[in-house]
Amino acid sequence: MPPKKKGTGNSKKDKAKKSTPEKDDGLTEKYRRSALDVAVLKEHLALRTNAARQATAVRDDLKSQIRDLEQVLAQERSDMKDITTDLKHQYKSMETDLHAKVNMLELSVNMLQTQLAECQVKLKLEREQREKTEAEKDAIISDLQSKLDSMDAECEKILHGSLDSLLSHLAETRLQWEDQSTVIHQEVKDTLMDFGINPLHI
Repeated sequence: MPPKKKGTGNSKKDKAKKSTPEKDDGLTEKYRRSALDVAVLKEHLALRTNAARQATAVRDDLKSQIRDLEQVLAQERSDMKDITTDLKHQYKSMETDLHAKVNMLELSVNMLQTQLAECQVKLKLEREQREKTEAEKDAIISDLQSKLDSMDAECEKILHGSLDSLLSHLAETRLQWEDQSTVIHQEVKDTLMDFGINPLHI
């Protein structure tokens, strides 16, 4: 029996010995896990620090870009203000010139309308005078034509009378010439015959 007791006591010591490494193994595992967690945290912290640095750099770059853009925007606003002011001056100048031109054109239109009215009155008077003159000319021409027709008839009558008188005178003169020619012819025959010449042989 005693060996069993010894054996039983040894088993308790073995159990005690076995339980200590198990406890050590649990602590080691916890330490290992803790160390791993710390390493992971350090890595995350490094990543976050790097990301923060990058974000800060990006933020500073963006701030610089924003300052540049604000300066550009301020310059563009200043330029726009100058351009707007210049355009306003140009618009006012153009508006003044346009008003002056409109007033000048209105005066010119009024003057031209007055001249047109005067020209229309003159044209009406000239047309009436021309119609009156044409009527007078037509009356004169008609009178002259009537006189001319009367003169033509009278001249024709005189001409016919003169021609009849001339023809009658020519007829009388012709008879006288024929008589004188017959006498002269006979005298020439007689004279030729006195000289012994036969007039038929000549």
